[in-house]
Amino acid sequence: MTTTPTGEPLMLDPAAAEAALYRVAICTFTWHPNKEADEPGWTIAEDLDWCLAPLAGLPNDQLTDLRATVQTLITTPTADRRAFIRHLAALSGDNSFDNL
Repeated sequence: MTTTPTGEPLMLDPAAAEAALYRVAICTFTWHPNKEADEPGWTIAEDLDWCLAPLAGLPNDQLTDLRATVQTLITTPTADRRAFIRHLAALSGDNSFDNL
């Protein structure tokens, strides 16, 4: 668990977690294998930056890990998204997804 400098658990604003989840969902639904060819100028990095922007308050190492996870979630239609949803929920103190 990530903590603040005073040792308290780092909690995300629930709205930030929800915004990140929403953005990942949008990018997942709109991605396809030929997207770069069909949309000149588009890059996966652009979508990753947009998805992770609401989580900017997290430590860099955690953002790096989440970036890799989100890229997999966007580009792999069969990827299991439950762990990501549970992770965001836990960071925001939301326990409603514990049984997911």
